[in-house]
Amino acid sequence: MGKQRVLSGVQPTGTLHLGNYLGAIRNWVEGQSQYENYFFIADLHAITVPHDPDELAENTYGLAALYLACGLDPDHTTIFVQSHISAHAELAWLFNCITPLNWLERMIQFKEKALKQGENVSIGLLDYPVLQAADILLYQADLVPVGEDQKQHLELTRDIAARLNFQYGTEKAPLLKLPDPLIRKEGARIMSLVDGTNKMSKSDPSEQSRITLLDTPDQIRNKIKRCKTDPVRGLRFDDPDRPECQNLLTLYLLMSGKTKADVAAECAEMGWGQFKPLLTEVMIEGLRPIQERYTEWMTNRSDLEAVLQRGKERAGAIAADTLTKVKDALGYSRPL
Repeated sequence: MGKQRVLSGVQPTGTLHLGNYLGAIRNWVEGQSQYENYFFIADLHAITVPHDPDELAENTYGLAALYLACGLDPDHTTIFVQSHISAHAELAWLFNCITPLNWLERMIQFKEKALKQGENVSIGLLDYPVLQAADILLYQADLVPVGEDQKQHLELTRDIAARLNFQYGTEKAPLLKLPDPLIRKEGARIMSLVDGTNKMSKSDPSEQSRITLLDTPDQIRNKIKRCKTDPVRGLRFDDPDRPECQNLLTLYLLMSGKTKADVAAECAEMGWGQFKPLLTEVMIEGLRPIQERYTEWMTNRSDLEAVLQRGKERAGAIAADTLTKVKDALGYSRPL
């Protein structure tokens, strides 16, 4: 048997932060030799909320450069831009026509984002889980790396695949593979620096809430110095009454590479005045090589474009095969 196929993507909106890196991308890098990997820049998803068209393309290339700077290897991983493969949008439309509206209306993230946007909420925001399903099912992925907050979307993907298989396929020859979640518990959910009960997010209006992969040493020092803590001396894991303590210890654990037991022993008697400088230096040194490699990729744009071109060719061939298979089952004529 060949390697299992893994697929995931990130929107090119804002700079990647530690939550993206520690909760997703570093795990992709560590496991990339074990799987057949397809990781993309989800630029079609980026316009479900208001965006700046002058920044979209540059942010797309910047995110691709960060993928590579974080350690994704084009020899093990296919990296591509979502909008460069039109099959994503076409399959999403076909799925729209078999997906019940009430499946989308119950999606938690739509409800939360729609409240923020009010009358400006778009059909795209309601419908983006269907596009997400198309992203995954186009590549017949076995596994999709997801956080706990994305499990509902993967369940919808499986429901759409099962519905299509039932209506247009056969039990012995299903059209689409139902993917499974790939979840890493430790570090899978990095929280905000200003509120340890909320996930670190690119959409948070406060820059203080997150450390991005491109923050300067001074920015990192300032953010950690000002991050929310509690008045208790002695730092320990797994205390539900101390979410900020749990989050900051987890960041130190993951960026230092130490074991949980070692971090617990090291920090058991520390106050925040001792711990914050320690965390700061670990952050700065951990991000330095990523920032250096990012600059190299962005400087050598032709090399970056070559990686994306190869990715488009590899991913596009698989996507075209799947789309043709689905269109045949739905009864479409072949292009003349």
